[in-house]
Amino acid sequence: MREALRSLAAQKLIRTAQGAGGGSYVTLPSVDGVSDFLHSSLSLMADADDVTLDELLEARELLEVPAARLAATRRNEAELERLLATIPDQPLRLGTQGQFVYNQDFHLVVIEGCRNALLAMAAQPIFAVLQRNLARSKLGPRFHRAINDQHRSIAAAIEAGDADAAGDEMYAHLEFLRPYYEQAWRRAR
Repeated sequence: MREALRSLAAQKLIRTAQGAGGGSYVTLPSVDGVSDFLHSSLSLMADADDVTLDELLEARELLEVPAARLAATRRNEAELERLLATIPDQPLRLGTQGQFVYNQDFHLVVIEGCRNALLAMAAQPIFAVLQRNLARSKLGPRFHRAINDQHRSIAAAIEAGDADAAGDEMYAHLEFLRPYYEQAWRRAR
């Protein structure tokens, strides 16, 4: 019983309080809590080869392209500022890990900008699983410069409120990444 309660608490499905009024209480799920649970589950499934790279990439495309379109139509100044802040001015001065942090932040801000909690819950763990594998590979300055330029194009389309261009730019970006993910996936296996 204790182990089951610990597992539920680790998944943030319950909270435990000590003392006279203590006990275990069911918590309301949050976007981050559900996303974390999905991330853990997807990671386990991907590591066990129950989810293929093609399935992950297809799901990412089905989520992030519409998210970019929605972000373009629903944007506000604060969101645009956050988005632009995720694109470093001089990415090649950053280490590989720093570049991946900016990359992850960019995609998360686009997803948050669509203002759809379900899309955010579904997209975040898929992106995280893919990003984990790609971050382990050795990618040179040309790759990081291209990513930065593509992020600028996506951000410009979102800033212009051009939903079609934002979706097209995100699609092109994900297609650019595909061979790099395939190479990293093969190395990890």
